[in-house]
Amino acid sequence: MVAQPNDRPGLSWLGAPIDARPLFEPELEALRGLLRRLRPGRWNETAVPGWTVHDVASHILGDYYARLGRREFGAFAPGESLETFIHRANQEWVERHRDMDPASLVDALEEAGGELARRFARADLDAPSLGVSWAGVDPAPMWLDCAREFTEYWTHRQQIRHAAGLGTDSEPGALSMVLDTFMRALPHTLRDTAAPAGTRVALTVTGPGGGTWTVTAGPEGWSLAEDGWPLTEDSGGRPAAATVELDTETAWRLCTRGVQPADALARARVEGDPRLAEAACRIVSIVY
Repeated sequence: MVAQPNDRPGLSWLGAPIDARPLFEPELEALRGLLRRLRPGRWNETAVPGWTVHDVASHILGDYYARLGRREFGAFAPGESLETFIHRANQEWVERHRDMDPASLVDALEEAGGELARRFARADLDAPSLGVSWAGVDPAPMWLDCAREFTEYWTHRQQIRHAAGLGTDSEPGALSMVLDTFMRALPHTLRDTAAPAGTRVALTVTGPGGGTWTVTAGPEGWSLAEDGWPLTEDSGGRPAAATVELDTETAWRLCTRGVQPADALARARVEGDPRLAEAACRIVSIVY
C-alpha cells in the first residue's frame, strides 16, 4: 500500500491538455444574452446562498478585472488561509458594487469579458500560470488555468439561469469542457487514499458532455495520464477496482458543491470497492 503525495515533478498526471480558449467569446455572448433578457425582479432572486443574481454578475465582473490586472485584493489578514482570503475579497467586491445598475453592469461585463477573451485567445497553453489549488498544482500550466477560468464563468451563468427559472445549459461543447476540466481534480481528491500501484478508479458521467475518466494509483500518486501506471501481466484485463456513474447534473453540481458528496454517492451507480467510490465522490473543483 502506498500513500499518494501530490508534490511530484512533471504534469502528465493531470491528463492530456485541453484547450478552452475558443469558448470564452461564446460564453460571454451567452451570459450577455441571459442578463439582458432578465426581468427587473429577477436581479434580486437568490442565485447562491447569500448572493443574488446581481451579486453573482458583479462577482463575474470582479473575476474579469482580476485577470486583467484591474483589481486590487489587499493583504492577507494574520493567519488567514487562501480560501478565507478569497471568499472575503469576493464578498467585499460584491458589497461595493450592489448599487451598480444592471444595464451598466452588463455593459462592463461585455467590455471586460471581451478583452479577456481576446487575451486568452493569444495565451501559450504550455506556459506556467496561476496555481489551481483543487488540482494540487502550483504553478499550473496555462491550459489548466485557462480551462479552470472558463468553468468558473460557465458555473456562475448556470447559477443565474437556475435563479431565473431556467435549467442548466446543455450545450455539449461547453459542458464537455467543463466536466473534463473538473475531473482534473481526481488525482488530488484521492491523494490521501492509499491503494496498491495499478489500482484504477473510473468515474463516468452520463448525458450531454459526459465521458469516463480513470485514475490509476502509482508510487508517486494517482494519475490521469492516459497510460496510467503500468499494470502487471496478471492485472492487464482486470476491471477498475471501483466505478462510479453519475448523471451530468449531479456531476457538475457535485464538483461545485451544489450537491454534497453523500447525496451524490446516493444517486450514483457504484460497482467495486465502496471505499474508493466514496473517496472519488469527495471531488471538488472550486476553491471551497
